[in-house]
Amino acid sequence: MSQTNISFSRKFAGQPIFKWLFLLTILAVLIGSSVALFLWALDQVTLLQWSQHWLLFLLPFAGILIYALYHYWGKGSEAGNGLLIDGIHNSQTKVPARMAPLVLLTTLITHLFGGSAGREGTAVQMGGGMAAYLSKWFALKKADHRLILMCGMAAGFAAVFGTPLAGAVFAVEVIVIGRIQYKEFLPCYFTSIVAHLVCLTWGIHHTNYRIDFAGNDLMLHFDIALLAKSLLSAIAFGLSAFLFAEVHLQVKTLLQKWIPIKWLIPVIGAILVMGLAYLLDTRDYLGLGVMSENPNGVSIVSAFKEGGATPYSWFWKLLFTAITLGSGFKGGEVTPLFFIGATLGNTLAWILGAPTDLFAALGFIAVFAGATNTIFACTIMGCELFGTEFVLYFLIACIVARLASGYSSIYPTQRLGNTQQKVSEHPSHSIQKIWEHLKGK
Repeated sequence: MSQTNISFSRKFAGQPIFKWLFLLTILAVLIGSSVALFLWALDQVTLLQWSQHWLLFLLPFAGILIYALYHYWGKGSEAGNGLLIDGIHNSQTKVPARMAPLVLLTTLITHLFGGSAGREGTAVQMGGGMAAYLSKWFALKKADHRLILMCGMAAGFAAVFGTPLAGAVFAVEVIVIGRIQYKEFLPCYFTSIVAHLVCLTWGIHHTNYRIDFAGNDLMLHFDIALLAKSLLSAIAFGLSAFLFAEVHLQVKTLLQKWIPIKWLIPVIGAILVMGLAYLLDTRDYLGLGVMSENPNGVSIVSAFKEGGATPYSWFWKLLFTAITLGSGFKGGEVTPLFFIGATLGNTLAWILGAPTDLFAALGFIAVFAGATNTIFACTIMGCELFGTEFVLYFLIACIVARLASGYSSIYPTQRLGNTQQKVSEHPSHSIQKIWEHLKGK
């Protein structure tokens, strides 16, 4: 029996395995169905936003509504994914079940009125909220509560992106940087697969990304010049991940510091987003960004084609999203990170004379890896989305991007190694931390 299976058996020693299969199946069905509902509703509000441009003018009022919902009903669920990671590390941290419906509603509000945000955070929080509810309902012990929260995160991630293996690896890798929780992998993977299949059963179709480049007929592609270009690009991907995390943090910090009336914070953020959209005379950086309402617009899909992005598309999406999320609107960071990475990869491919679709794919996963410190989950995601032929480039890009980004993270409650130190406390977490560390020396 493998070490993983031994750990799995020990984990559930004294408890009927069928009880856990039943419990995780219930959780996966709930999450898969909820994510399917969320993705369907997200498509509907996006189409409505595209057809009714005047809705953007109501974004400040949407911000006030979101603030009010969390202020009067949220009761500690504002921290989102950070709260889930804290809840996994510390059983005293309560993850409220209301997190699931609240983040679903507020994310749809954000997208309906033109906010620049993603969807991963919503799906993961929905999974965590449902897992917390089932944990309370079945009166699970502390260790089992930790496990079911991780399974909820894995299932939400898997269902929203259609990547069950990456979802399971993400849940066990994101909790502690540099140490994967192998003993939780099997239950996370089981929950991920079931949630993914349930989501598909509801008729949800995920975006199909393709790499048409084929430099040779080998099963595992290898080209030393292309590998060198990938490595150079990965440094840029890692730095852009660091920049995203830093700008997001600084926007949130400065708005909290300068604006004493808290409900005005999302209003100011909305005005900035609206102003940027009209200053640039484009709506490409609003909303999710997977596709554009304009056939010639910039999006994740367009970034896989030559000329599908401008040299600054990645920066504008970074800025729009940092302002949107930093001022209190809801959604995820990951899909915007895909946009940032794919469009930056498009530009770097043009500069370096490299295949556009391959480098868009490298940026897609590498910026995500740099911003979340999840090398293996992002590499596996690359294989699930784009195929295994370029796995060597995926792995190199994710490793180098992770190193180039330092310990920056969109999840500041991640822990470091075997310690309980949060990544937000590390000297290389942000420019401010680096400066304080250098002054201290």
